[in-house]
Amino acid sequence: MAKRPIFVPILNGKHFVLERYVDFQWHPGFAKSQKQKSIRDLHEVALKLHGVARPLEVSSKSENSLGVSLSSFNLKFTTKKGRTLTVEAAFQGSKVFEKGGPFVDIFGMEPKDAKRDERLKNSGQLLNFSFFGTDWPLEPKTAFYDWLYINALMKNPDLADKVTDIDGFTDIEFNPDRSINCQARAVALYCALYHNDKLEEALTSPQ
Repeated sequence: MAKRPIFVPILNGKHFVLERYVDFQWHPGFAKSQKQKSIRDLHEVALKLHGVARPLEVSSKSENSLGVSLSSFNLKFTTKKGRTLTVEAAFQGSKVFEKGGPFVDIFGMEPKDAKRDERLKNSGQLLNFSFFGTDWPLEPKTAFYDWLYINALMKNPDLADKVTDIDGFTDIEFNPDRSINCQARAVALYCALYHNDKLEEALTSPQ
């Protein structure tokens, strides 16, 4: 058995994302087929316990092409200066540490290489994020990642338009005991902001 969250967008204007933790049958192994078995079991339990009828797995392991496209490894955006980045490379390259950063050359890397860059492990304590001249503090913990992801999603309207009717999002690779930021949560937050007419206000500044 394993426990993972499903992120449910809340449309009442008071809260934005509800995290529901689900105990489900885990299928061990690194094969994509094993991950997809786990995803199916996670979604089945989410329906039974929490009434999530239209869940979407947001990762490269998703059986839905939309979920694969929404992976931070695949979701791309173009800056005002015409540079195209993946969300993953932009996030990793924006990290500022005690001994260096931001390492902006990471912006041009493939997502897997960006995430594994040795400087991210050997540069001391993470201090903040700096993205094209704008600094972001570490608190609230997911603020920069969520802002970055949602901005990228909005620049892909063909994808953004397809997620607004989905009632729950998962990421089978996300383990809250080891990670903080989650692409599934970011998509759920986008949906909640969209339905509450808060997108423009939320994205105007770090505040």
